[in-house]
Amino acid sequence: MNTADDVKSPKYKKIYRSIKDAIGSGEYKPGQRLPSESELVGAFGASRITVNRALRELQLAGIIDRRAGSGSYVRAQPERSYTFGLLIPELGETEIFEPICRGMALAEETEHRHALLWSKTLGDAEPKESHATELCQRMVSQKVAGAFFAPLELTPTKDAVNQVIVETFSRAGIPIVLLDRDLVAYPARSRYDLVGIDNRRAGYTITAHMLEVGCRRAAFVGRPGSAPTVEARIAGYREAILDSHCEWDPNFVQRIAPWDHNAVKEMLATVKPDGIVCANDFTAANLMKTLGALGVRVPEEVRLAGIDDVKYASLLPVPLTTIHQPCAKMGAAAVAAMLQRIHNPGLPARDILLDFHLVVRESTVGRAAHPTVA
Repeated sequence: MNTADDVKSPKYKKIYRSIKDAIGSGEYKPGQRLPSESELVGAFGASRITVNRALRELQLAGIIDRRAGSGSYVRAQPERSYTFGLLIPELGETEIFEPICRGMALAEETEHRHALLWSKTLGDAEPKESHATELCQRMVSQKVAGAFFAPLELTPTKDAVNQVIVETFSRAGIPIVLLDRDLVAYPARSRYDLVGIDNRRAGYTITAHMLEVGCRRAAFVGRPGSAPTVEARIAGYREAILDSHCEWDPNFVQRIAPWDHNAVKEMLATVKPDGIVCANDFTAANLMKTLGALGVRVPEEVRLAGIDDVKYASLLPVPLTTIHQPCAKMGAAAVAAMLQRIHNPGLPARDILLDFHLVVRESTVGRAAHPTVA
């Protein structure tokens, strides 16, 4: 009987799971040749392109070998178990990483039987730079098979420390999958796989919504020293403003601490925004608190939006309009990317971008409107 997930899954994934299950049950033995592509097309009622994609995914996952002119064969050696390192200096501080980690752990338990080597959450007084470097060295000494790394942000030496970490892993021959963000400034690109969302498109989408609800002087607020994801979101924000032919000034992009009352007062006085797109929900939540303390009403005087859809976004004094990131699916995608990288080390660096959706709440449309998901 098909589950709801089976019905929603693309056809190639159904073929992938069916062949994988047949191999797991012993229907096809190690070294045995699978039915030809033509036979699989007939058996599954699918196109050759769909069957070919399923076989390619099985190959990338290390389940089968494909031999030119000969066919596809069950890999002779069973999939080995790996121990992966999880280096997230902001775990416990930035809320998107907890559901990403849960998605990774679930993928490990249900699909691959691998192990994750986690780090403890840092205390407020512990320096993130030295702790991250120390943890990297420990993972190298423990010979992890791969490292999931969320590069540091918002620290004075973040760029140098991030570079030391990836170079240390690389010298040890340990593949790296970056989570959420790159380690070089946008729009430059590092040589490592990255799993996240299209942050430029997210910035464009949330800004387009602000314009649609009537904003004509929408500002952008992000903290100094933020990750390259924020720069990509600013690029999307700027593009949406310019496409709308609204008034634009570089001063509309404000790099300030959202809890700094003086900086926020100055922004309100000089920019005079009727809407503010924030780099993330954390910034938006703190800015909402500051605006309230300054007597500025959201959304009556200034509309406010974030990006991430963290668990408290709907619980703020004015529920927050935001972009929802599929964090658990990002975690599962990161595990799949790591296994593909291990089995095919020559693959080019990849941006593995999952889709997101707009969540409209009262911070941009007011209490009279019903919150919606776009």
